[in-house]
Amino acid sequence: MGRLMNNNSSFNIQHLTLFNSIYNNKVVLVTGHTGFKGSWLCFWLIQMGAKVIGYSLKPPTSPNHFELLNLDMVSVIGDIRDGDKLNAVFSKYQPEIVFHLAAQPLVRLSYKEPIETFETNVIGTLKVFEACKNTKSVRAIVNITSDKCYENKEWVWGYRENDPMGGYDPYSASKGCAELLTSSYRKSFFNVNEYGKSHNVLLASCRAGNVIGGGDWAKDRLMTDIMVAVSQGKKVVIRNPQATRPWQHVLEPLSGYLMLGQKLLEGKKEFAQAWNFGSGGQGSITVREVVENIKRYWDKIDYEINQDTDQPHEAGLLKLDCSKAYMLLKWRDVWDSNTTFQKTVNWYKSYYEKNEILTEEDLNSYIEDAREKGLEWAGRNAE
Repeated sequence: MGRLMNNNSSFNIQHLTLFNSIYNNKVVLVTGHTGFKGSWLCFWLIQMGAKVIGYSLKPPTSPNHFELLNLDMVSVIGDIRDGDKLNAVFSKYQPEIVFHLAAQPLVRLSYKEPIETFETNVIGTLKVFEACKNTKSVRAIVNITSDKCYENKEWVWGYRENDPMGGYDPYSASKGCAELLTSSYRKSFFNVNEYGKSHNVLLASCRAGNVIGGGDWAKDRLMTDIMVAVSQGKKVVIRNPQATRPWQHVLEPLSGYLMLGQKLLEGKKEFAQAWNFGSGGQGSITVREVVENIKRYWDKIDYEINQDTDQPHEAGLLKLDCSKAYMLLKWRDVWDSNTTFQKTVNWYKSYYEKNEILTEEDLNSYIEDAREKGLEWAGRNAE
């Protein structure tokens, strides 16, 4: 197990003031906590004083970020399709807010396991919503889906929250279905017009682009494939060098999810809707450009291109329009693409070469940079 680096231990005290101190002492349930995004989210919540309950399958890879962090939280291993077990966990711990991240998250795997993909991403989400509906302590739900929920027409401008749902591959279609399910439950059971009368729950959904950062070892993800290949002294095989994605560090959408959760917990029902959290325009670059960029930070990185025409379909161009989050939520991304790639590569380089985990160091740096930019959720720098 790697050593967790912490260059500024007193910084954690300042974490309690983030997001208007809303998460301090809150009981927060995170589904999918053993995954890449889920483990980063749990780590951040714990730093802010939250009492975190995780519900997920076992970590999907070895090594994995969740086990490396050794978090002080309740970790329940279970399937979100198991309604009885899920309801029992909700009943026992009485969460106040739920971040739903549990999913089958891989496009290529969805071609091999379409039934499991739809069952997990749609029926699993349904059972999470039912557990929330049956638990009186729940006041807010943040459902995390994907930018791939949109009907992708491969156009050059970003998708807005009111664009049609779609999905070519089973994964993308399942996320479109999950968004339709979210809209249905928001209208049928968590209607904002009935908030404070027949119910006390606000439900929102989030759609983020390709996220990278330290601690992701899932198959068929570009950054993971590169870092594993480097650790084994091999060249990474690039399947689709011209595919363009809005790359962003994992902390960027997480800050959006946490901002949204804050608004919902504060009872601001106008935020109970769908939101995009993507990188600025400069973050959308091709796969080939990504590899060439990160080679600057670790000279052992090498690659070869293998454009196999028999591969299953994957989107070539996909980006989000985040104007709504910018204008109404006052959300901003903090790191540009160069910083994002540098932080990500340095995390893996530190892990493989020094057996050190830079998660806390990266979080502290991100919060400090957010303060420098004057972002409201981060507060101001101490004078």
